[in-house]
Amino acid sequence: MSLSDPISDMLNRIRNASGAGLKVAEVTYSKMKSEIAVILKKEGFIREVSIDGEGTKKVINLVLKYDAEKKPTIKGLRRISKPGLRRYVGFDKIPRVLGGMGVAILSTPSGIMTDNEARQRRVGGELLCQVW
Repeated sequence: MSLSDPISDMLNRIRNASGAGLKVAEVTYSKMKSEIAVILKKEGFIREVSIDGEGTKKVINLVLKYDAEKKPTIKGLRRISKPGLRRYVGFDKIPRVLGGMGVAILSTPSGIMTDNEARQRRVGGELLCQVW
């Protein structure tokens, strides 16, 4: 099955799995999705990332994180740049998510990174999504 927006599919799978209280969200593998998953782990939104399978059958398993009341740590996900309307920002125009409580993920010439990293390196790029 071909998807027109695989990143949006990944975010929807995470949103649906956390809303249903599942432990693991399974996403088809791509290098970009893998890098986004690593950023989500580094920022503390998910517990663990593992890649299973070989060749074209690779999947990314995301172990979701919940608080003591069994509420997901990811409160919201928003896809910003879409295939129909790409959103590019300079480093000085990168938006802050909930006043710094969330994180924006960008695709820059230096790779995929968070909004804070992009500001420090003074690079702009495509604003992929926001997580809070």
